[in-house]
Amino acid sequence: MSNRPLSPHLSIWKWGPAMLVSILHRVSGDGMAVAGLAVLLWWLGALASGPEAYATFQGWMWADLSALTWSGAEIFYSIIKIILKIVVIGLSWAFFNHLCSGLRHFVLDLGAGYELGANKMWSIASPIIAILLTAGFWAAILYL
Repeated sequence: MSNRPLSPHLSIWKWGPAMLVSILHRVSGDGMAVAGLAVLLWWLGALASGPEAYATFQGWMWADLSALTWSGAEIFYSIIKIILKIVVIGLSWAFFNHLCSGLRHFVLDLGAGYELGANKMWSIASPIIAILLTAGFWAAILYL
């Protein structure tokens, strides 16, 4: 092995909010591509298969959590319905996070927002805005 120096990037860079936003942008994009595609294909298949298949899809994806059964073999189905609800909420968060982060990157591509203070502020604000948009989205769906 040669005696060439290793890259010092791990020793000179500190973890910052811009790094977190960049990683969350990639994770949310991948999550939408994988889980979102699976849910979309299931929905389209149920939609094309008729009212019974669509009712089954709705029963699994839009389960009333207060009506779940916690006895016998139904426990397994109840846990899956809770996991599917978390996946749907997670997909909506991934969408809003990817949107906010994408808009932040668009502004950076225009040449604005590179000042340290502005970049840090929008790096912190982007995931917070995504969480607030997700909460508002689900509040509108559930209560309006």
